[in-house]
Amino acid sequence: MTCAFDAEQNEEPPILPGDGSLPLDRPWTWLERGWRDFTRTPEIGLFYGFGLVACSWALTLALAVAGEIHLLLPFTGGFFIVAPLLVAGLYDTSRRLELGERPRLGTALMAWRAPGQLALMGAVLLLLHLAWIRVALLLYPLFFGGGHSSMTSLPELLGTSPGLALLVIGGAIGGLFALIAFCISAVSLPMLVDRDVSVIEAILASVQAVRRNRRAMLFWGILIVGFTAAGIATLFVGLAVIAPVIAHATWHAYRDAIVAPP
Repeated sequence: MTCAFDAEQNEEPPILPGDGSLPLDRPWTWLERGWRDFTRTPEIGLFYGFGLVACSWALTLALAVAGEIHLLLPFTGGFFIVAPLLVAGLYDTSRRLELGERPRLGTALMAWRAPGQLALMGAVLLLLHLAWIRVALLLYPLFFGGGHSSMTSLPELLGTSPGLALLVIGGAIGGLFALIAFCISAVSLPMLVDRDVSVIEAILASVQAVRRNRRAMLFWGILIVGFTAAGIATLFVGLAVIAPVIAHATWHAYRDAIVAPP
């Protein structure tokens, strides 16, 4: 099945989630194609990448100045929830490259085909992020007592039994939030950039695509977490390249999971 991607086209092909035939190793192909798109338009990818790095540094500094540096871990966990929305322009960049066009930074920044729907999707992801932060804050007194203000340093979190227990339990709960975010946004965000569909349609298509291709999508989610964690571990610097490559790869995941590539 082929699909036209011209934004001026009035008739949209039907949304057809994948039939479950995506092989387990397919995410490596998405990453390869994502890297190819990144190297073809590095100025766009690096703009988004270093923007994420700058935001991460600013957040870290703000938490340190406020004496709330222990909140860095839950906020970092939330990064996996909201980051896909922040790089929406890179989905359109891959889309234009596929059409044989020469993408520009300006078009990437103005790529939102349905800004209202993307804003609504952003609200959904933001609410999920805030819910995770709230749960994380409620976990602190369960392990340390006296409210989360008793935690004043990362060594206390990493070097004590309550802190390690908090990491395990909090990590498991955070993983559940991340899984929910992944299921609803795995292909919905590039779809909203590419098609005139509603948020509900995009989310349902994303969930169905993940369900039909469980093995490949689960592996894709593991790769996203692994590579993103590696970028965060480099004091966020690695995200300058890792984030845009994953964003480009997400476009190709959408193409494979929803419609057959040309």
